[in-house]
Amino acid sequence: REQRAEALERLDGVTRERFLRDIYPRRKPVVLTGLELGTCTTKWTIDYLSQAEGSKEVKIHVSAVPQMDFLSKNFVYRTLPFDAFVRRAAEVKHKEYFLTEDEKYYLRSVGEDVRKDIADIRKQFPILAEDVHIPEYFEKEQFFSSVFRISSAGLQLWTHYDVMDNFLIQVTGRKRVVLYSPRDAPYLYLSGTKSEVLDVDNPDMEKYPLFVKAKRYECVLEAGDVLFIPALWFHNVISEEFGVALNVFWKHLPAESYDKTDTYGNKDPMAASRAIQILDRALKTLEELPEEYRDFYARRMVLRIQEKAYRNDYG
Repeated sequence: REQRAEALERLDGVTRERFLRDIYPRRKPVVLTGLELGTCTTKWTIDYLSQAEGSKEVKIHVSAVPQMDFLSKNFVYRTLPFDAFVRRAAEVKHKEYFLTEDEKYYLRSVGEDVRKDIADIRKQFPILAEDVHIPEYFEKEQFFSSVFRISSAGLQLWTHYDVMDNFLIQVTGRKRVVLYSPRDAPYLYLSGTKSEVLDVDNPDMEKYPLFVKAKRYECVLEAGDVLFIPALWFHNVISEEFGVALNVFWKHLPAESYDKTDTYGNKDPMAASRAIQILDRALKTLEELPEEYRDFYARRMVLRIQEKAYRNDYG
């Protein structure tokens, strides 16, 4: 049984007003086209990128296989001068390599101190930042991070969710993005914020039988397209070509809702973390009862959660 795929809506030249009035409140992903992104879309060739930021060192993911898996950590971290990294990421076969001659490269920019500093293209890549006009569809004080990304052709990033709204701005190259609604979390075999189902196109149905129930949304991002990914929507990204992108995350909950130690935008909100800890304690308490009672009261707890916390207005 195939997963049903629904193509994401593509909307051209959407103004900030229209986005905030008509699109944002729906909390569904959408591809925005024809936005003013600055000179980056024409300027960012391999030669220009290499020269602009020169030989400063960058930490990158290197993977021998196209499907990167954050749970089994099937990649290594290596350091390269930025110009050398760009050239290697753009090649298909490598003369110089760490693991194999067809290894894949991925850069996800980070702050100076990963534990304390967020990614901000203006700080880490100031020269390139001047070429980018980020669509300002949110207030300045809501800004959280701007993550500069470069991927080899063929690289696939694991399915995960983020806790903040974000724009994925595809500057050069083409990406295919597969998304799943937060509502389909029960079918995605989660481990933390990540899904265990690596190959979303050919999933192992014996291992993941419920995965077929998840409704799949899909889009292809061409250079200059901007994908709005609402918080909690799962996404899996396949770089069909060597490409450069910029992710902009912003806080749409009150600032105090977020974990202060979160530099990546993927730690659950404080209240959610507390609720999960309380639930774990409740489940531990149930272990004091015999199995038959445990089963009965656990089912009552599930019903209570559904009754008190589930939304009933999903389309």
